[in-house]
Amino acid sequence: MELNFISNCERDLLVIPIVKWLATLVLIVGTLVNATGYYPIGPMILTVGGALWSIVAIAWREPALIVTNLVLVFAGAVGLGLHYI
Repeated sequence: MELNFISNCERDLLVIPIVKWLATLVLIVGTLVNATGYYPIGPMILTVGGALWSIVAIAWREPALIVTNLVLVFAGAVGLGLHYI
C-alpha cells in the first residue's frame, strides 16, 4: 500500500508557483547579466530561465507560453552551440 499524502494536483499547486517565480528571477538575472556584457553566461542564464518557464507553460497547457519559451530555449542553445562548436 502506497501512502500518498498529497495528490498530484496538490503537488502541482505547490511546485508550479515556485518554478514560475524561480524562472522569473532567473530571467531577470539573465537579462541584467546580458545587459552588462557578460558573454556567454548571460545567454546561458536566459536559456535556463526559458527552460524553467517552458515547464510551467506545459503544466498550464498554455500554447502561447509553450511556443515562446521553447523558441527562447532553442535560440539560446543554437546560438551558444554555434559560438562554441
